[in-house]
Amino acid sequence: MPPCVWRGVAPEARCEGRVNLIAGHDGLLLVDVPALGRVNGLGELAVSTLHGLCAVRAGQMVAGMRVIPLIVHEQLLHDAERALGGAPAVSVLPFRRARVGMVTTGSEVFHGRIQDKFGPVVRRKFAELGSEVVRQVLVADDRDATARAIRELVDEGADMVVVTGGMSVDPDDQTPAGIRAAGARVVAYGAPVLPGSMFMLAYLGEVPVMGLPGCVMYHRASIFDLVAPRLLAGLDVTREDITALGHGGLCLGCQECRYPACPFGKGT
Repeated sequence: MPPCVWRGVAPEARCEGRVNLIAGHDGLLLVDVPALGRVNGLGELAVSTLHGLCAVRAGQMVAGMRVIPLIVHEQLLHDAERALGGAPAVSVLPFRRARVGMVTTGSEVFHGRIQDKFGPVVRRKFAELGSEVVRQVLVADDRDATARAIRELVDEGADMVVVTGGMSVDPDDQTPAGIRAAGARVVAYGAPVLPGSMFMLAYLGEVPVMGLPGCVMYHRASIFDLVAPRLLAGLDVTREDITALGHGGLCLGCQECRYPACPFGKGT
């Protein structure tokens, strides 16, 4: 298969006439679905991939390909190259190593009446994606204090800010108002994802700000796992992107979670 079919992946050893493509680094898998369809539409090539827009690890198989007959004419490969238009059908965008600032809201946590259990979960999730939470700020349920903490972290050089807690519709929950008060441009408040509907995505300048609902703390797979990898891969996540998550955005709540080897977040 011509090398223009892939980028950021490498062919593994051939096996029974098949070539497997392996991610060369951690990152976000991109699949040009129309181009993939054009190649498979040629009739004598079979190329199959994982779902696009999912996080993959270095060394993970992301696609496989083979010819259907015993042999094919070389012209078929030239036809495949033309079908792709010179662009890769499968690529892996590397994750950047982001410095993440975290604002944890909640008067009970702020005053030490309960222990913060959100922070360790968020730290672990970002570490798994190759990034680091460099500072966590605790604030009470106060709009202005939340806004000041967000701006402070951005001024200190955070590449991304996450705000945990205070995302429900209770009168004491001030996180959405605090993100707005910080001067951030809100892309979406609310997402058609369960768990994760009370999610907010905004940008303060070029810095993404995510308001994370409590489900991120309790569910292995949630809105965080669908959006954070895209941001860390450098994609500009739009309201339309968030809206599209509704197709496949229902977690089945399996007793034994197998994410990402499940349908969650994998609309077509």
